[in-house]
Amino acid sequence: MIFAPGNEWERTEGRVVGYVDLGTNSIRLLVVRLNGNGAFTVLSDQKEPVRLGEGEFKTDLLAAEAMDRTAIVASRFAALARSFGADPVVAVATSATREARNRDVLLGRLRSEAGLDVHLVSGEEEARLIFLGVTSGLELGDRTALVIDIGGGSTELAAGTASGSTRLASARLGSIRLATLCPARGRGGTYTRKDLRALGEYCRSVWLRPLEAFSGGRYDLVLGASGTIQTLAAVAGQLPGCPPPTEEQDLTAGGLHRAVRRLAAAGVEERRQLPGMNPARAEIIVPGGVVLETLFEALDLDGLRTTVRGLKEGLLVDHLSRGGYLRPHGEVPVREQSIARLAENFRASGPHARRVADLAEQLFDSGKAIGIHRLPGEARDLLGYTARVHDIGTSIAFPDHHLHSQYILTHTELPGFDERECAIMGMVARLHRKRLPGVNAPGLRELADGDRRMALEMAVLLRLAEALDRTHCGLVASARLEDGASAVRLVIAGAPDPHLEIWGAENQARAFKKVFGRRLAVVAG
Repeated sequence: MIFAPGNEWERTEGRVVGYVDLGTNSIRLLVVRLNGNGAFTVLSDQKEPVRLGEGEFKTDLLAAEAMDRTAIVASRFAALARSFGADPVVAVATSATREARNRDVLLGRLRSEAGLDVHLVSGEEEARLIFLGVTSGLELGDRTALVIDIGGGSTELAAGTASGSTRLASARLGSIRLATLCPARGRGGTYTRKDLRALGEYCRSVWLRPLEAFSGGRYDLVLGASGTIQTLAAVAGQLPGCPPPTEEQDLTAGGLHRAVRRLAAAGVEERRQLPGMNPARAEIIVPGGVVLETLFEALDLDGLRTTVRGLKEGLLVDHLSRGGYLRPHGEVPVREQSIARLAENFRASGPHARRVADLAEQLFDSGKAIGIHRLPGEARDLLGYTARVHDIGTSIAFPDHHLHSQYILTHTELPGFDERECAIMGMVARLHRKRLPGVNAPGLRELADGDRRMALEMAVLLRLAEALDRTHCGLVASARLEDGASAVRLVIAGAPDPHLEIWGAENQARAFKKVFGRRLAVVAG
């Protein structure tokens, strides 16, 4: 248990914490500022390849040169974290360090040179933290997820639901380990068919025991959480004839097979030049690909979705949970937790925000029913979430608070939301007041082409909802859009004569016509 009760830090708002993940291939750093009640802002997110496990797996000894590289980078990362005021800086080490007979030499150097007391985590604990880090950024609902992480020295598997992991396994199969034990024997570093067969047979023999608890399982979502898997997906995506990525799968079994064969047939230098390839992984990518291939075969998987989240995010979430900042994992949907914390932290959780969200969702539903818009269901969710926090910028200053709201939404880590979703919500919050730009305006170019129109339509619905609670008195109880002969009718009901709300909604008629191409008439029902 990394964070024992006696070592827990005080729940101090504004505290900065650093997390260092000393992997077999790379060192990763995450520095965050805790904004209170579980919300946090990422201050730095770094990664540096050090190949700590290079040459280790034949001798069980860390090489002196590898320890030198690791000590230098770890010292720089620790200094960087402390330059932000991080206290504590939590460091963990995985496969290469925990298996090395001379690990105490490295741990002593890290203590004296970097000021880091490094915690060694077991393979299963590593799998648990990875699962926590990956799924804390998802809305799992009642789905079962399988998370795969192929590191330099080991591969971790974890399966579970929104309530947490239920099955964990770790196998001594990693890209650096296999590149050392089963090297390429072809010219220029190519892998012959015999080499690939040997790799596959070795992987299958090691997988026998770890996969016993996973065999026969059915998973609603399969996620790949390592740089090896991301690189394989990127290479496969550039190969002719490979299926394009979908919402559920960035890498298919067929695409993986083609990518591994193409990479194996190329020498190391040619590999570095292939589209989608991370040159730093050219020497170790084929063994990592074979690990994943044998795993796909053993578990009858047809593909996976990649994620950039992993162990360091799991350390953060675990730390927050133990510090009492988060509810038990899965008790409340992760996106709901994120928005509620954000609203509370920036004092935007009052009745006005909830009424605006309710009215915005009513306008979304009634507008879709009459064909005013064709926004997808995800837009309704994002609109409701944005409405609840659209005024968070007022905590900085009321003038231009829409700009402050956008900045907060796009620069605060919100578990459950990806970067694209945060960008859309930030843009909608920015556009909820002042002049509405055109779809090709410079500001909107921050979004992908397909998201610009969606953000504009969501923003108009939010502007109307905001106007209908102009006095913050809850005078409008319901609102709906109806199709009229000469104009779209905005029918409102509630207290008699809410004249300021009607006036505010009428002031949005120009924006409504600009985006939806229809006149708007406000009617008190």
